Amino acid sequence: MNNNLLIKRILFFTSLCLLLLSSTIGGCVPNNPYRSSESNKNIFYKTFSEAPKHLDPARSYYSDEFDILAQIYEPLIQYHYLKRPYELVPLTAKSVPTLTYFDKDKKTLPDDVSPEKVDRAVYEISIKEGIMYQNHPAFAKDADGRALFTNITEKDLKGISEITDFPKFGTRELIAEDYIYQIMRLADPQLHCPILPMLENYILGLDEYAESLKNKLAQIRATRKADAGLTYNQSLDEKKNPIIIDYKKFPLPGVVKIDKYKFKIILKKKYPQFIYWLAMPFFSPMPEEANLFYKQGPLQAKNITLNRFPVGTGPYRFEKFNPNMEIRLKKNENFHGEKYPSEGEPSDKKNGLLDDAFKTLPLIDEIVFKLEKEAIPRWNKFLQGYFDTSGIASDSFDQAVTISASGGARITKIMEEKGISLSTSIMPSTYYMGFNMQDSEVGGYSEKKQKLRQAISIALDYEEFIEIFTNGRAISAMGPLPPGIFGHKTGKEGINPLIYDWDVERKKPVRKSIEFAKELLSEAGFPGGRKPDGTPLIITFDNAWTGASSKQTINWFIKRFALLGIQLENRTTDGNRYQEKLQKGNFQFFFLGWFADYPDPENFLFLLHGPNGKVDFKGENASNYSNPEFDRLFKKMENINNSPERLKIVEDITKILRKDSPWVWGYHPVSFALIHNWVGNIKPNTMANNTMKYLKIDRELRENSRKEWNKPNLIPVLLFFVLLIAISLPALFRIWKKLGYSKKG
Repeated sequence: MNNNLLIKRILFFTSLCLLLLSSTIGGCVPNNPYRSSESNKNIFYKTFSEAPKHLDPARSYYSDEFDILAQIYEPLIQYHYLKRPYELVPLTAKSVPTLTYFDKDKKTLPDDVSPEKVDRAVYEISIKEGIMYQNHPAFAKDADGRALFTNITEKDLKGISEITDFPKFGTRELIAEDYIYQIMRLADPQLHCPILPMLENYILGLDEYAESLKNKLAQIRATRKADAGLTYNQSLDEKKNPIIIDYKKFPLPGVVKIDKYKFKIILKKKYPQFIYWLAMPFFSPMPEEANLFYKQGPLQAKNITLNRFPVGTGPYRFEKFNPNMEIRLKKNENFHGEKYPSEGEPSDKKNGLLDDAFKTLPLIDEIVFKLEKEAIPRWNKFLQGYFDTSGIASDSFDQAVTISASGGARITKIMEEKGISLSTSIMPSTYYMGFNMQDSEVGGYSEKKQKLRQAISIALDYEEFIEIFTNGRAISAMGPLPPGIFGHKTGKEGINPLIYDWDVERKKPVRKSIEFAKELLSEAGFPGGRKPDGTPLIITFDNAWTGASSKQTINWFIKRFALLGIQLENRTTDGNRYQEKLQKGNFQFFFLGWFADYPDPENFLFLLHGPNGKVDFKGENASNYSNPEFDRLFKKMENINNSPERLKIVEDITKILRKDSPWVWGYHPVSFALIHNWVGNIKPNTMANNTMKYLKIDRELRENSRKEWNKPNLIPVLLFFVLLIAISLPALFRIWKKLGYSKKG
């Protein structure tokens, strides 16, 4: 080997070792996934596993999307961060809107008026003055006050791939018309708003308004098709030249502007629960400038759309959107200075949750969502301190949590030593197995059919299911309502007496025995799981379970049915085919879940309301359950405020549902979250999504912990360094001799 080359290689490896040593001694963390410029910054780090599909508040209906949307957009009201039970408080509205009821003669009615006497229900809403939008190119204007970025061409977008790439920005004040404009957008047939059918039932004239927009869209498309002839391609045409419908040209009597900061929402019937919808992203303000800005063809061609780049008045704005790597939100420079709450539950002060009372929000400057598709890397990075909070995958559960004999969960010693705490909360959701009530075998309302479904409900031991498949992170359901929802009862009063007995000594419900279930099955006309003609009872099970543990889960259901002698025939399909089967009623037994839109029993019980049947009415009642007495009580319960009367109605409804058993009631999941001790002001709030503005970070503690937990192992480096020297010495000696010999000569 050439002597000079050998010397260069030795010097290179020596320098590398010295660099590693010096970086370690100097406190550098070599495996840090973040830029060195982010060191010790006021940034909150989260993860996401899939890119959000919709960030347009008219279209989004998923909790992972709400996690982002709710930091940027501001509806009129929000849930108080600390108070329980959940309480609505003003956000951009001056106060929480209240309904005023009117009869057909426009006379005011009392709040407790019976629903049938109400002809109109009116919210008069005033918004706060001086709230400004984030800086955005949609608001940028020239010296004459004209919008800068209209009629954009492909040439104009050279070097622009995100909103932050634009050279000019502007802002303007939030006004009442922005909320009106957004409600109009919900009816745009191009957006396919998921809650439009529900809203059409309540907002005056919204159904006719939506039909007008639908007809206008069809008219525009027909004209374009006629003009283009055989070359017309609707998708390509609208991508290049998006259709803009002027919403203001069509009358919408249910939403009326009063002045710059005040407007009315008019409902055509009494519906107190409508107030909860006003706290959801669907009712965020949308400036017309932003909608028109994003409707430009060249922007849509580059996928710069409202669906990817929101524009709002909230505490954060988009700084970077790379769904294949990270989503970065930055503090909105124009945020209106909301204050941290100064009151909550009695324990909040003791737990330090009121230490930041009256401080200006948000308390964190940036939020970074990092893409982590795999559970193990996500978990390891959390343990290294690179993510501030974490869920717990099944594979990591035993490492993080121990379950006591009484069923309580606590953090393991390893986690405790790292300063990691555990936060748990019962989710306002329910997972259930449902029967097709229109099916001749498992449906129907006779006593025999009731007993068949009750027997199956007993056999499906959800206590065992929870232990096996959720690591104990759930509680068995006794009916449709989860804890925290008005009408849910606990203890002996709350058990389903058709499925459980109450154990007086242990003070807990105990599922009735398989022997009892077999007796019910026999009384139902299926002794030993056999039909009257002696053939086996076969029930088909439709689902869309395709994950790694699906086979094990399905086998569990098959075995539980087999205890009764019933054969469960699995019919796993893809998600689209599964939904198609539900819509057509081509099934017997299925699995679904529901997460509360708002904390009210109506939001769960409507899933069993007859007029919401999926087959006949395309609603959310997948069981196609229809009981006239339930429907009568539901309509009565739906339109009255929480009261002893309403509680009695919910109790009566629950008795009917337990007896009919259209669902195997399943379970309510319990959320487990791990939090590093440098994250402050954490309190689970299962109804609110805009909670990141309340969090705080002890940056010094996080930085020190990261350095401590990620120290490189010096021994391999030192051994390599020693080995390198040992290997190099003979070569260096030979070179030295050779050079020395040449000098003598």
